[in-house]
Amino acid sequence: MRLEAITWDRLAERLAERLAELKPADGGAWPRVALDGAPAARPGDLAERVAEALRLRGRPSLVVAAEGFLRPASLRLEHGRRDAESYYGGWFDTNALWREVFGPLDPGGTGRVLPDLWDPATDRATRSPYVQLPLGGLLLLHGPLLLRHWFPFDLSVHLLLSPGALRRRTPESEHWTLPAFERYEAESDPAGTADVLVRADDPRHPAWSG
Repeated sequence: MRLEAITWDRLAERLAERLAELKPADGGAWPRVALDGAPAARPGDLAERVAEALRLRGRPSLVVAAEGFLRPASLRLEHGRRDAESYYGGWFDTNALWREVFGPLDPGGTGRVLPDLWDPATDRATRSPYVQLPLGGLLLLHGPLLLRHWFPFDLSVHLLLSPGALRRRTPESEHWTLPAFERYEAESDPAGTADVLVRADDPRHPAWSG
């Protein structure tokens, strides 16, 4: 796939232009967008840039971090603090994401989304209030391993890091997660299945598929 050099600000603008016309495939009222990438690729930063670009276009959006839906430590750390298999398949509360984020955005839904559920630092519920997403507002969900769960995204963006860049940009204390991302690439092929691909090896000079 041919990639075009671009700045992060211009990338956010181009994505916002595309998302401004996005319609849900299921006929609902709220388009759902994935910004998928390892923490080292910083998909949340791009999500915030896109949200701001949409705001300037008068299009509301809600940024939600998958990391706000981690399972309690007693469950996600059942096999230890550095178990890559658990990270891959058991850290994120996908049932809660379906129930609290995607369900309310189904056709006929309420549009009332819970922006986060669990604080991993305190290992307690965040008790955040629900947010009413206006009709036509976009969900911008960011985080790792998103494209393996069959979430009903209307557009997906994958921030790709080469294995070398992923290792360099991941803190050494988190290198134990690297096998999970290797498995993700092998089993889900996010770079090949995402609607938009962003290569983020050099954090100063991204490139994208357009």
